[in-house]
Amino acid sequence: MTTPLARFGGKGANLITLRDAGLPVPEFVVIPTEEYAEFVATSGLAGEIESALGHPDRADPDRDETSEHLRAAFRAASPTTTQRARLLTQLGHLTTTPVAVRSSATAEDLPGLSFAGQQDSFLDVTGPDAILEAIVDCWSSIWTARAISYRDRNAIDHLDVSIAVVIQRMIPAEASGVLFTANPQTGRRNETVIESVRGLGDALVSGLIEPDSHTLDTPSGRLIDHHLTADGPRLSPAELDALRTLGQKVQALQQSPQDIEWAIADGRVHLLQARAITSLYPIPDPHEPNDVWFSFGAFQGMLAPITPLGQDVLRMMIAGAASLGGVRGDWRAGRTLVPAGERLWVRTTPILQTAIGRRVLTVVPSLDPGIAAIMTRLADEPAFGVRRRLPQPTSARGLARFLGTIAPGVPRTLADPEGTRARLDAAAEETVASVRRDLAPNHAADADPQARLTARASGIEQHAQALLAGLLPAFGPIMAPSILMLRQLQRIAATTDLPDAAQLPLVILRSLPGNVTTGMDLTLADLAAQLRADPALRDLLTSADPNTLATRFLAGDLPPRAQQTVAGFLDTYGMRVVAEIDLGAPRWRDDPTPVFQTLGGYIAADDQPHPRALHAAGAVAADAAIEQLAGAVGPLEARRIRLLARTLRGVFGARETPKFTIIRCFGIFREALAASAADLVAAGRLHNPDDIYFLHFDELQLAFTHDFRDEIAERRTTHAAEARRPRIPRVLVGDGRALHEGLGADGDLIGAGVSPGVAEGPARIVFDPRHARLDPGDILVCPGTDPAWTPLFLTAGGLITEVGGMMTHGSVVARECGIPAVVGVDAATTRLTDGQRIRIDGTSGAIALL
Repeated sequence: MTTPLARFGGKGANLITLRDAGLPVPEFVVIPTEEYAEFVATSGLAGEIESALGHPDRADPDRDETSEHLRAAFRAASPTTTQRARLLTQLGHLTTTPVAVRSSATAEDLPGLSFAGQQDSFLDVTGPDAILEAIVDCWSSIWTARAISYRDRNAIDHLDVSIAVVIQRMIPAEASGVLFTANPQTGRRNETVIESVRGLGDALVSGLIEPDSHTLDTPSGRLIDHHLTADGPRLSPAELDALRTLGQKVQALQQSPQDIEWAIADGRVHLLQARAITSLYPIPDPHEPNDVWFSFGAFQGMLAPITPLGQDVLRMMIAGAASLGGVRGDWRAGRTLVPAGERLWVRTTPILQTAIGRRVLTVVPSLDPGIAAIMTRLADEPAFGVRRRLPQPTSARGLARFLGTIAPGVPRTLADPEGTRARLDAAAEETVASVRRDLAPNHAADADPQARLTARASGIEQHAQALLAGLLPAFGPIMAPSILMLRQLQRIAATTDLPDAAQLPLVILRSLPGNVTTGMDLTLADLAAQLRADPALRDLLTSADPNTLATRFLAGDLPPRAQQTVAGFLDTYGMRVVAEIDLGAPRWRDDPTPVFQTLGGYIAADDQPHPRALHAAGAVAADAAIEQLAGAVGPLEARRIRLLARTLRGVFGARETPKFTIIRCFGIFREALAASAADLVAAGRLHNPDDIYFLHFDELQLAFTHDFRDEIAERRTTHAAEARRPRIPRVLVGDGRALHEGLGADGDLIGAGVSPGVAEGPARIVFDPRHARLDPGDILVCPGTDPAWTPLFLTAGGLITEVGGMMTHGSVVARECGIPAVVGVDAATTRLTDGQRIRIDGTSGAIALL
């Protein structure tokens, strides 16, 4: 069945919806996409299009040559006599009055992609011949350079897109303009912004005229702000209110904030077109205007969207952790961790509303200083004032109960740091063993496929809710004292006259014992050294394409020693990958290309220090930093420094253990789900096994009886669109604001220094470590890191990330490797350019552009 979008394009389908709802849309006709298809077929343009898109000489990045070629071919063609007669019949009496002829592509004015301005429109067109010529020009405008490039950037197949044309009666406008039902600059959903000019609004839309601008409080209609030009149309209060009311009707109909073009003639408001405001980041529902959320992904160094099943499993984990405070409930209804924009957000409203809660803000800088800076600014706004000194009684009891599970372990941590770390390791091993016992791939093998899937899903839900709840009592006595001990060392250092005092506490954190991610990297480097000793394997692993090596490994076709070496590594670490907190992200076991890429890099870099040598040097530097700091104070304070530093080094290496444990369990979850995914593919319910991660958890119960393939396809499209979103906010506010800037909000390029030292070199912008090519000394600039990025740190001269704090992965590993690192640099991957020479200071967080 052909949808309205497929027949009439985004603009045409929207206008039909608005007209049928009784809104004041001027008379119009939509020439459907089948007319474009017939024109292309009868004019012989299909071959021209296919040839132009595939011609190597026309594969220019700006698509200018491709566009000129195709548009010339369209101009040289004409509708057949039959098509011309049919088009004129559809137009009817509109051929006798001035009209606007507007393109309406099938990939235009969509919920996630506006395509605004990508195709052509023509105003004040009169007469049959002129209108038909404009229709052909609109058809050809699907091949403008900007439209082709836009589709290239958004991964839209050119041959999947068609175009309709809207012919709409011109309005003799006295005033016209645009109306936004949410403030497009701030994101506030409770503000309406109206821009207006005299006469027709085409000059406004094209940016040729400065408009009058009015900002209204949407609920009341009160004028909040306005900017009037010298010759503006001076809309009356009644006209502003009529426009505001119209905007609310359109928004209610379309169920999203709208960008509306309007005109006023003879005292009436006319609705010319409307589209979604695609630049706004969605706000979690339900919400209140003073709700606040921070990005869960920012704390994990991952800003990518998360699959539906991955979101559900993370929400289970957080709900399970809340049980430590006596809070029990359905994870589906929990408001602490909620989705928006295919990502997860942590609700922090209670933190801002209580005096005790605000003290938590003093901890956040260690985790993400950018988020902390934004939260501190919000705390100063009247809307987020403290409502009470203490939490609600139930919350207070829950907090006390949670602290009661942590507090007994703190003295043991201080007295026996290595023993505390050993207890956490034991708890981690027991957790993994328990999950494996219950979720082996042959789990419930004697049941029918749906019963097997139901049993596996039940086991995943049970263990996911127990993961954090089981690990926190052992990890809490490590993390909380570690932050406090580090701060004490920083305060002491600040009181000395040492020139490098600020660096010393960070140097103390180098080469921490017990860091599982560092252990993974050292293991891989050891394996590379072993394989390098075999000349044949050295040549194979450094010359062959990593994708080819991965394919051969999965087929069991590598030389036996290489096959066994990589298999042994993947037995232990094969559940890791970029964006590994998403259960739906394929693992190294599924595609070991990154492992072969890293192995090849290590083997080829035989002139570089071995990572174990770097690790040993880091431990020596840490000991020297302790003694340097101790030597700058009196004997009693020196003893305290040594005790704090030794305790901190004894436990803080365990910072990565809980996450590694969770990722190991995720690997077992995936093995269980893979078995059921194979059953679903065999039953024709899924197209491929990975589709299972685009189901929500409760849909697993229906997977063999309900066909979810259309929903899965739609979710994959949404996921891919969100993956292309250029900038992810750190903090969301219930009034609609999406806040990105933390440190350096006034335009300075600055972040938080988390690994000491100064490095100078070319910036290397990297979004995926699998495709990174770093030369020694390059400054790695990326959105964030997780363990899959670790091997790049041995080549990089320094690190800059957009998210993160003192305790996040990139910071820890940068200190391990002894390279300067600055984190929390807003939009670093776009504000810096690839190859630009820069200098970074890993202590102050300053970044100099050279």
